[in-house]
Amino acid sequence: MRHPLRVLPAALATAALLLAGCSGGDEKGTEPPASSEEPSASASAEEPPEPSYWPLTGLERDGDAPAHSVLVTKIDNTSSSAPQVGLGAADLVVEELVEGGMTRLAAFYYTKMPADVGPVRSMRATDIGIVPDGATVVMSGAAPVTLNRVRAAGIPWITEGAEEVYRQTSRSAPYNLFARLDDIAERAKAKDEPAPYLPWGKPADLPKGVKARTLTASFGNHSTSWEYRGGRYVNTNSYAAEGDEFPATSVLALRVQVGDAGYKDPGGYPVPETKFEGKGAALLFHGGKLVRGTWSKDGLKAPLELRTSAGDLTVPAGRVWIELVPAVSGDVTWAK
Repeated sequence: MRHPLRVLPAALATAALLLAGCSGGDEKGTEPPASSEEPSASASAEEPPEPSYWPLTGLERDGDAPAHSVLVTKIDNTSSSAPQVGLGAADLVVEELVEGGMTRLAAFYYTKMPADVGPVRSMRATDIGIVPDGATVVMSGAAPVTLNRVRAAGIPWITEGAEEVYRQTSRSAPYNLFARLDDIAERAKAKDEPAPYLPWGKPADLPKGVKARTLTASFGNHSTSWEYRGGRYVNTNSYAAEGDEFPATSVLALRVQVGDAGYKDPGGYPVPETKFEGKGAALLFHGGKLVRGTWSKDGLKAPLELRTSAGDLTVPAGRVWIELVPAVSGDVTWAK
């Protein structure tokens, strides 16, 4: 008879082999046991995407940049232009001096492209310093000397003769030229995204300033007046169609030097040229208050810089109307 203690080791070995055969491993060997440790929070959490901002308003946006370029449209700003169409869709507007002490608008479109904009008028040499790199100008034409300078500056333009630019029969010339910007944008493709037009910031970044609920920018024979109302600035003598006014969250008035463009308009008036370079006084109206500072621009195509005595000045993100007011013949007044 065998001793029972001698049988036990053999039985244990047989059991071990049976358990190994039921372990679920493949024929090349058993799989290692899965880890019971949970992934760390830093490994499982995805990095949030970097925010992107509209270059003409500084507001945060969703998605990629549009494929089209910025369209800068020259719009008449006299009583003959009433009602102006499309201003309410503009991202930013620059008001500039033209002959006879009157003004003209350069309306910037990028975020939204309205179906119709006008009345479209001619370009001035001043616009070379206003139009950002990569933008296309929609205009009714320009004097030959101006066109030569615009061409040398590398600024593309679209004018009458293009299928998207048309005459509105219910109005009288030259105040009846309009453009379909949404159609123009289909072929005005951009190579690069535009750079920020202004040094954008937040309202909390502004210095304290002084109360100023109304303001008037005077250019000579024309003045543009604003009133802070309902969280934005209302142009109280606007020529825009009702409900199509530009909704300004800030008005930036820059005192600029003005020279002679070197020719006269058909009426015999000398054509002025605003020098949108150099430096001067800046007045930023936002939230019913005024912040004083200075502006500088190191060349026509250089970025605009703003400063106060305490340091850099930024413009709160939003829709901005820029007044290029002559330093000598113009004026900016305000009241509480």
